[in-house]
Amino acid sequence: MLIHYDPPTNPYLEIVYQDDQLLVLNKPSGLLTVPGKAAEHQDCLERRVQRVFPTARIVHRLDMATSGLVVMALSADSQRHLNRQFELRQTKKHYMARLEGLLPVSQGSVQLPLICDWPNRPKQMVCFQRGKPALTHFSLLSVDNNSSRVRLTPVTGRSHQLRVHMQWLGHPILGDKFYATAAGLAAASRLQLHAEYLALSHPLSQQWLEFTAPSPF
Repeated sequence: MLIHYDPPTNPYLEIVYQDDQLLVLNKPSGLLTVPGKAAEHQDCLERRVQRVFPTARIVHRLDMATSGLVVMALSADSQRHLNRQFELRQTKKHYMARLEGLLPVSQGSVQLPLICDWPNRPKQMVCFQRGKPALTHFSLLSVDNNSSRVRLTPVTGRSHQLRVHMQWLGHPILGDKFYATAAGLAAASRLQLHAEYLALSHPLSQQWLEFTAPSPF
């Protein structure tokens, strides 16, 4: 359940790229990708985009607390093409994150199956019996006094995948209200997770397109 939903409005909409087939946007932390059920949760990236581009259609989502790149299709054909790329894992993407503590290795992978923690939804949890396969690669970029800056590359796209996988490493993402420790939550004013890079094939021309949005933290 969302509490005190107060989505940012400056900028109201940040368009990274647009043509007649697709849009790429930089979603701020604190804004839903799609509307929630409650009346106060109707303001979202999808609705904001559709005020300017009425035919815009969702292809994939980011968590409300996660910032970064989101692609939207401008026609049903483009949406089908882009959806297929995501389903077949033909797109490329990575995220930037800051983790609690000092990561003891320079790179690695986490492969743990995930399922909704139903009594505590929207939280997810590791479940070896019923969970869906999930794989994340990570690379350490730098450390400071008590945090690690990492690049995260999800192979699968499960809900909260990066957040749960980093928690299982023993290094939750800073500012994560669901999975961080009390100290880790207090250490950042927002979730320190940002979709920095996205690459895909143009649905009409098949040209390979690459987009970046610098991390705000």
